[in-house]
Amino acid sequence: MSKCTAPVRGHRTASAAAECPACGGRYNGYSNYRNSSRHYSGAPSYSLNNSGSKLSSSRPSWSPASSSVVYTPAETLALRPFRHSVENRPLSSDRRDVFLCHAWDDRKNAATELHDHLESKGVSVWFSEKDVALGTSLLREIDKGLAKSRVGIVLVTPALLNRLKGEGIADKELSALLARDLLIPIVHNTSYEDLREVSPLLGSRSGLSTVEDSMETVAIKLSELVSL
Repeated sequence: MSKCTAPVRGHRTASAAAECPACGGRYNGYSNYRNSSRHYSGAPSYSLNNSGSKLSSSRPSWSPASSSVVYTPAETLALRPFRHSVENRPLSSDRRDVFLCHAWDDRKNAATELHDHLESKGVSVWFSEKDVALGTSLLREIDKGLAKSRVGIVLVTPALLNRLKGEGIADKELSALLARDLLIPIVHNTSYEDLREVSPLLGSRSGLSTVEDSMETVAIKLSELVSL
């Protein structure tokens, strides 16, 4: 049986759907693909028009009417439980909007980029590069940061996948966040299929991805999510 390429390539264009060995033969204006993709929950799905362009979806209730970003139905569904958590955990003087979990190797590039975009949107972020002082216990500071954060995000990169295989600090952060059911994956420069091979539990969570959106757009969506 031919294997569907949706987990890796997403069928986000007409050519990708047509070239899929499992779906290409029955490809017809994307209607068949949209029906079959409902059974795939690992990666974000997209509604496409006949030219392969992404269609605008209904705006989630927490996104202001003036917002320029577009959410897919899958993103709205994935983020809704986190919105409920934000609404039930008001931001106090010592609480952060977001706990940013990342690989040590990403601290100077992708993680800093995401952190800076979030801060520029008014989101308070727990970020080890600025919140863990020299000489303090990293694990203890992580525990405190997790307890004071409304939601957690994990920047899923090739570097993080390598770290998870070694069961280091990032693995401990993820375990705590997964236990609290407050973790949003942000997939960057990798795929959900690669993530599931390393962490099936984390890979089963839907979140956001930089495949279609820029890092700044991802930050805008997160800022809207945590704004009250």
